[in-house]
Amino acid sequence: MDAIRNGWFSELSPLWPGQSMSLEVEEVLYHERSKYQDVLVFRSKTYGNVLVLDGVIQCTERDEFSYQEMIAHLPLMSHPNPKKVLLIGGGDGGVLREIAKHSCVESVVQCEIDDKVIEVSKRFLPKMACGYDNPKLTVNIGDGFDFMKKNKGSFDIIITDSSDPIGPAEALFQRSYYELMKEALRPGGIVCTQGECMWLHLDLIRDMQEFCSSLYQHVDYSYCTIPTYPSGQIGFVLCSTNPDTNFMDPVRKFTEEQLEELNIRYYNADIHRASFVLPQFVKKALKAPKPKVNNQPQEDGQNGEK
Repeated sequence: MDAIRNGWFSELSPLWPGQSMSLEVEEVLYHERSKYQDVLVFRSKTYGNVLVLDGVIQCTERDEFSYQEMIAHLPLMSHPNPKKVLLIGGGDGGVLREIAKHSCVESVVQCEIDDKVIEVSKRFLPKMACGYDNPKLTVNIGDGFDFMKKNKGSFDIIITDSSDPIGPAEALFQRSYYELMKEALRPGGIVCTQGECMWLHLDLIRDMQEFCSSLYQHVDYSYCTIPTYPSGQIGFVLCSTNPDTNFMDPVRKFTEEQLEELNIRYYNADIHRASFVLPQFVKKALKAPKPKVNNQPQEDGQNGEK
């Protein structure tokens, strides 16, 4: 188990070169290779049980709620009456748990390609996997692409809880996938996808913003903090087919009583608005035109270095 050495798990990836997140391991609870990926669960010293897929941390019991709540409530609170929801991925069940907190939602469909992730999460991550107890839920074990092709114009909200853009998940960050989601939406529908890290993937985020803006009426980028994701931050790409959508101003709000009753620990209306306020370097990068590729050989001293 190369990722665990001397009692510590370290998350190494070419997507964040020169850095890694490390957690002290108390016990390896599960480690097998599914049909699609390496699946590891360990009990950490300070972050509870941790789910790792192909060497990358997906969630920990201590901080998972910030990501799960934001990727669910941002789009759901931006739609006036979401009734039909599609979740792509999210096998740990945490996003399903948050969707279930919206009584207006009449049906939820999940497309998860790896049933082993669901099985392991029910066993080792019960506070997330409780999302599978929702009677409104239909689980489809299979490819989300194929499912959406067969269910056009069906959903008010589509949430993509994906891993990082390397290997099979790379397709979920490309224009063709966003075209497919758009076709699967009902009028006025909204999509929300995992949008990577502003400290590491600004070029990717800018490319996504660019092609999404050519497909949808309104596009925006939001983020939350989460200690165990790379650089302690993860973003969300939100797109709406309704030109009147203003993601920065939620059209529905939880009361303080509901936040307490529903055990919502990160999201609230103020955080919703604030999550779209971006640092200046990010605003500048997302507004800047994409640089043209110059295939001409450069002379010495003309490579842009100081």
